[in-house]
Amino acid sequence: MGNIRHFKDLRVWQAAVDAAMRVFEVTQSFPTEEQFSMTDQMRRASRSVATNVAEAWRKRRYAAAFVSKLNDAEAEASELQTWLVLAVKCGYLVSETAEELWRTYEKLLGQLVYMIEHPEDWTIPKREKPDDKVSEAPFPYETADTNRTMQR
Repeated sequence: MGNIRHFKDLRVWQAAVDAAMRVFEVTQSFPTEEQFSMTDQMRRASRSVATNVAEAWRKRRYAAAFVSKLNDAEAEASELQTWLVLAVKCGYLVSETAEELWRTYEKLLGQLVYMIEHPEDWTIPKREKPDDKVSEAPFPYETADTNRTMQR
């Protein structure tokens, strides 16, 4: 596990966030009639990969709960891949872009499957002393506006 102290340190989470942003970008050109169906579903599925990884990280005290959330992330990544196929078939996405995203999600799926198959590498062993504390990580993308809003 190395120096991973927070889910934002996980390469799989970082890649999932980057992929979700790419999905957001490519779906901006989809027709307005798809706004509440395909566009929304693709964005939700892509974002769910990252959010489920974050949730899994916070549940790593229990291997079964950790694996369950990673399974949810895996399912969302597969759902996104199905939406990519449909977007190409509907003519909303060019095959090259879909293939690029497909490969991105294949890599994410590989990382997730590895974590699912090796939860012992990621879960927290039982603590000997109850006074051990988990440190809080700072908000990773704070801006002046975000900082002001969060302090209100």
